[in-house]
Amino acid sequence: MTYPLIVLPFVALTVVVTLSTLTRPRFRERMASSGLTALVLVGLTLVFDNLMIAVDLFSYPQEHLSGLKLGLAPIEDFAYPLCAAFLLPALYTLLTPRPLKDTA
Repeated sequence: MTYPLIVLPFVALTVVVTLSTLTRPRFRERMASSGLTALVLVGLTLVFDNLMIAVDLFSYPQEHLSGLKLGLAPIEDFAYPLCAAFLLPALYTLLTPRPLKDTA
């Protein structure tokens, strides 16, 4: 199995769960915060994955990669921080009870 195929279910789940919060309050603000968080996490991933690969802490079999890289880090490594930045706030939103509307 290749790494892009392993990542695909996580990305699909993230998209579905995030879009399911579209009707919840403050969707735009949540997406802006998630986007900023994603930029920071991708930056950290870029720096530290490249360092860890450069000092040979781990490596990837080339036949399982897409071939796209940012420095030494395969592009597939960046899916996990992106998913975390969007999926976790979306899950929190879905699991937080909606306030009851005043019927009086």
